[in-house]
Amino acid sequence: MRSPRRAASTVTACATALGLGLVGLVAFTGGANAATTNLVVNPGFETGSLSNWTCDAGTGSVVTSPVHSGTHALAGAATSSDDAQCSQTISVQPNSAYSLSAWVQGNYVYLGTTGDGTTDVSTWSSNSAWNQLSTSFTTGASTTSVTIYLHGWYGQGTYYGDDVSLTGAAGSSPSPSASVSAPSSPTASPTPTKTASPTPTPTPTKTASPTPTPTPTSTPTQPGGGTTHKHWVTGYWQDFDNGATDQTIADVNSNYNIIAVAFATADSANDGGITFSLDPTLVSKLGGYTTAQFEADIAAKHAAGDKVVLSIGGQDGTISVNSASAATNFANSAYALMQQYGFDGVDIDLENGLNPTYMSQALESLASKAGSGFTLTMAPQTIDMLTASSDYLATAVDVKNILTIVNTQYYNSGSMNGCDGGVYSEGTVDFITSMVCTAIEAGLSPNQVGIGVPASSSAAGSGYVAPSVVENALNCLAKGTNCGTYKPTTLWPTIGGVMTWSTAWDASNGNQFALNEGAFVNAMP
Repeated sequence: MRSPRRAASTVTACATALGLGLVGLVAFTGGANAATTNLVVNPGFETGSLSNWTCDAGTGSVVTSPVHSGTHALAGAATSSDDAQCSQTISVQPNSAYSLSAWVQGNYVYLGTTGDGTTDVSTWSSNSAWNQLSTSFTTGASTTSVTIYLHGWYGQGTYYGDDVSLTGAAGSSPSPSASVSAPSSPTASPTPTKTASPTPTPTPTKTASPTPTPTPTSTPTQPGGGTTHKHWVTGYWQDFDNGATDQTIADVNSNYNIIAVAFATADSANDGGITFSLDPTLVSKLGGYTTAQFEADIAAKHAAGDKVVLSIGGQDGTISVNSASAATNFANSAYALMQQYGFDGVDIDLENGLNPTYMSQALESLASKAGSGFTLTMAPQTIDMLTASSDYLATAVDVKNILTIVNTQYYNSGSMNGCDGGVYSEGTVDFITSMVCTAIEAGLSPNQVGIGVPASSSAAGSGYVAPSVVENALNCLAKGTNCGTYKPTTLWPTIGGVMTWSTAWDASNGNQFALNEGAFVNAMP
């Protein structure tokens, strides 16, 4: 999905969900020919057929235009009830490293694996031009085959794929042919049975308890020690000018108790490393906002009891942590920036996929360097939190011992499946509450789960809701009141809080988010 983070004026409404774009990977050495041998059969569809690929019935075909290279490519016709998955099962070696890549174009195209034996991986893109994405994985101790897949997204039309590559040690037996039955939908897919309709009617399968039992109401503690706010109000501070109200850190409304400075960018000279500096255009718009003033403003927020973190990524972020060395570089560079500017921690907002294994490693390392009081937040897109094995949710659960809060972006997404299997429309109480449920049931504590919404209709392509919708969702989750069709079977009075993009757009809208949702959350018991 396109995030509204970098330039809200260019954002378009994201339909039903994100797609994974296939990226070309640099091969890992898993054998003598691992770096040069492509294990995919018919990788560019140059046979003129779907030979060795298995596609959902009636959705896959081979076309002669558009193509990335050669004369043929895959076309997957996603519909309102099918994501047009095409897959191939490939023989591999146990305990071996592999790289997966492909070229794709179209709305919300996914690339991923199932059956790795460790953590299934996936990545995505949404681009009208050919683009290459990548991911990597290591097989489990008993893994002898892996299924790779491409698919689009419900109702988003035809996607195209070409030049698929899996590099690493070849398996000891031939890869299964196209006659192998299609695997179940990848974990990023919203419904294994693919029965979503364009205008679905929610059909919850869980029976709500008439007298749900609240979870404990003890005050959450900051990872590493120290009592925190009971609930968090997170706002993103824009380190750029895009038509919203330009702000210094001091200008941010006092109802925000976490300010995420957006964004750190990739250090091109340091694999996995990040860098940050104030944007010259913003500095000029603010009449010469100096680094010293910026640091002093952060110190003043600390004195008021607030946290300031450095957000990493955003819509245009290209930061990749896909190896142990990259994880080390990430942790070292992030810690250096924390020391330089006074940041309390980091916010992970990587909207082009992440590697759970190495990102978790990087964050654990950073937390150990930072010590007590380290603050870790995340802002996944809605699609990234659909199942426990989704990359973002898996990462969040992996690092829950150091995690402060995950604020899922409940916008720019269209309809989604909730934790009860029902399909709910964006912008409703049901949409929010049923998605929050998924994160908690996956293993996060209620106080680690927050609700992310745009500060105004100008701040996102879709998903802006009135303050009353957010407040009703909070009441439903915490007290069992003001719910829609979906009603949680358990109450979560310690629910984490709310987030908005951005404090600048909120200021342009009269600080309505801070004055309504912010004040409401700060008043919650």
